[in-house]
Amino acid sequence: MMIKRKKIEEKIFKVLMVLATMTIAFALMLIIYSILYKGLPSLSWEMISQTPKGGFYFGKEGGILNAIIGSLYLSIGATFLAFIVGLPVALYINVHLVKRKKIVNAIRFFLDLLWGVPSIVYGAFGFSLMIYMGIRTSLLAGIITVAFLIIPIMIRAMDEVFKEVPRGLMEAAFSLGSTKSETAYKIFFRQCVPGVITAILLSLGRGIGDAASVMFTTGYTDHIPTSLTQPTATLPLSIFFQLSSPIPEVQNRAYASALVLTIIILIISLSARMISGKYQKNKINF
Repeated sequence: MMIKRKKIEEKIFKVLMVLATMTIAFALMLIIYSILYKGLPSLSWEMISQTPKGGFYFGKEGGILNAIIGSLYLSIGATFLAFIVGLPVALYINVHLVKRKKIVNAIRFFLDLLWGVPSIVYGAFGFSLMIYMGIRTSLLAGIITVAFLIIPIMIRAMDEVFKEVPRGLMEAAFSLGSTKSETAYKIFFRQCVPGVITAILLSLGRGIGDAASVMFTTGYTDHIPTSLTQPTATLPLSIFFQLSSPIPEVQNRAYASALVLTIIILIISLSARMISGKYQKNKINF
């Protein structure tokens, strides 16, 4: 009787998992189809290679080059800043605090809470910080705000990778006279380079696709910024402004901009996989 009941439960959960997988796959295909169907006819070389001209959001000539370059500036700068902060923290948790379980669990719980904070809250925090420091809406303000947003994501992603390193590898390094810092950066980091790249990719994707956190901090401009103190446009905000237009032609441009953003993320993903494969040979088997 018990075995029969377990088999029934197993079949029920199997059906639920299949339905969930099919639902997610269908939603993904629907999103991709909508972007391609509405955006591909409006996508042109002029749109990608030119900055907006007068009246772009009213159907006039120009493109979104300013938003493309601005998004890359913003996301790469924020990811680099988050990496500088996040890597030492993730290594410190897994090497220096490895025996202090309560402190480690508290840090991870705190980071998970920060991960779940809505991006608009980070935008409000960044805006308040700008007022306090006397910084205007600019690329620098956006980089700092997005860095705050993705630091918890990057730390937790790298933390999960470092957790998988065998403890025996660390003990072997200590037995050979390595310090904790040498073990962290020369053993742990090298062992987990593919996973670290994945963490960087995850953070970069979150940074380049977020709109709420930069709405009050980066501002918006039709020009490509030449310094950190100038406002900058981003693709998510460009999509938002185009969809807000009552003109169908401009709304279709929003789907074309979304298609460009999707292609950029796809290129980043493929590049990360290639880099991960290149460094996979450096991984130490234990």
